[in-house]
Amino acid sequence: MPTRESAPLGAPCWIDLATSDPSRATAFYGEIFGWDAVDAGPGYGGYITCFRGGLPVAGMMQNAAGSGHRDAWTTYLATPDAAATTTAALAAGAQVRVDPMQVGTQGTMAVLTDPSGAEIGAWQAVEHTGYRVLEEHGAPVWHELHTTSYTEAVAFYRRVFNWDTQVMGDSDDFRYSVLLVDGVQRAGIMDGSAWLLPSGAPSAWQVYFGAEDVAATLEQVTSLGGSVVQELEETPYGQLATAADPTGAKFKLKSLPS
Repeated sequence: MPTRESAPLGAPCWIDLATSDPSRATAFYGEIFGWDAVDAGPGYGGYITCFRGGLPVAGMMQNAAGSGHRDAWTTYLATPDAAATTTAALAAGAQVRVDPMQVGTQGTMAVLTDPSGAEIGAWQAVEHTGYRVLEEHGAPVWHELHTTSYTEAVAFYRRVFNWDTQVMGDSDDFRYSVLLVDGVQRAGIMDGSAWLLPSGAPSAWQVYFGAEDVAATLEQVTSLGGSVVQELEETPYGQLATAADPTGAKFKLKSLPS
């Protein structure tokens, strides 16, 4: 099982799910991804940490009724100073959904809405250094922003999270930049105007989970009350698909390298 101790600064380091039904969510993801869920208790607001092979891989929390936010996954980027990142984000046109907040002895979090309207978290690690499982079934394997404000979004992440970006495509058919850290691609930003604007869908970060067998995982998803949003497709990057859990939170599946 490939593992890491921590994520590079600016790179995705953690994910969590705001869900209206934590019990059903833990059962669902536990079945399809082999996660073990541990409730941190009232001291942490009932936050649930999910483990794979004994290592942290994701979190879950209650999405309170009337919150005005749909059930969804949030990606967090590693930062050395959550308060300074929040200040820089505000100056760059972001809004703050959750002010910098110390989470016990684990670290400090903040949640922002970037100028394109996508929600992104910032995590300043202390004891909790993020997900530690890599390139494994049920582990996050890629993070990607689909945005209607591509140029503005790239500038924002370069300015606020100090991203070093590389352009992978710059045409109306495929406009895409990646975050590079030490020559390794860590996340992407895609111009989604062609499909987001006509549908009225908002800009949003997408989490890709590794799947040993994408087709079989999709069958599990539907048998457990979830749904298939985009059927399996063969791409130069492997098999890809989009699914939703039983309460509608979307996530992507990506085949693992053979």
